[in-house]
Amino acid sequence: MSINLDIRLKRANKIYHEGEKIVGLILLQTNSDVKHDGIFLTMEGTVNLQLSSKNIGIFEAFYNSVKPIQLVQYTVDVVPAGKIPSGKTEIPFELPLIPRGSKILYESYHGVFVNIQYVIKCDIKRNFLAKDVCKTFEFMVEDKPVPSKSIRDICKPVCFKIKPESLQNIRDKKNIPVFCITGKIDTVVCKLFEPLTGEVVIEKCESVIKSIELQLVRVETCGCAEGYSRDATEIQNIQIGEGNVSIGVPIPIYMIFPRLFTCPTLSTSNFKIEFEVNLIVVFEDDYLVTENFPIVLSRH
Repeated sequence: MSINLDIRLKRANKIYHEGEKIVGLILLQTNSDVKHDGIFLTMEGTVNLQLSSKNIGIFEAFYNSVKPIQLVQYTVDVVPAGKIPSGKTEIPFELPLIPRGSKILYESYHGVFVNIQYVIKCDIKRNFLAKDVCKTFEFMVEDKPVPSKSIRDICKPVCFKIKPESLQNIRDKKNIPVFCITGKIDTVVCKLFEPLTGEVVIEKCESVIKSIELQLVRVETCGCAEGYSRDATEIQNIQIGEGNVSIGVPIPIYMIFPRLFTCPTLSTSNFKIEFEVNLIVVFEDDYLVTENFPIVLSRH
């Protein structure tokens, strides 16, 4: 006597904004009539913070600051106790996406140490002889688009020039090949739905180049006034040049920001989510040169 339970939303892309109604269906299928003690629908929005293993035990105060932050939390009684008829049953529902108290609905984001997630959970309660049936469904929250002039419209390109003399934290400069790499990032204030663009030019190089790569990095900070944990992890790495590229030829920089693994740059009293881009040039002997660009991501 099994129950197949599913949740489907009317909006195919599953993206919602604060104040909107989430409209969908609870789908039930069973081979025979099934008694139940009520069907409940719960909406939850949570910021889950996690410490990296290197910081555990250093700051006891962390354990108070990394508790989950509830952004949305409420349960509705969809169907009172009774019977689910044999066959297929569809139960429509509407849930308003409203934050809890004075909380802010941050955008959905899946990180390593910070995770912002919104889910709808359906529970079918049954008597003590039968197991409850549960289904969890994730939907995404984004900031509302604002029709205003973007910061990006007035942001200037960031030009760079990398030479052996400009490198820092190098112990043995004798082994560094002679090279000169120039280029630009069109803007470091980026819209999430537009690519990061620019170009890089190998002006001269006495060593053979193996690869040119673009690395997107998230920098997640968790903590409080007593201390904090700050960790950088890679989101994605794309190759924009392979092998010994031609001298003096502009190589385009083009990177699309992946959904869920990026969000607007965010800073709160308990956590921060920031982003950086690394331009990496790998030489034939596996010696590599990196240029770092902090970037600001925005929805508008």
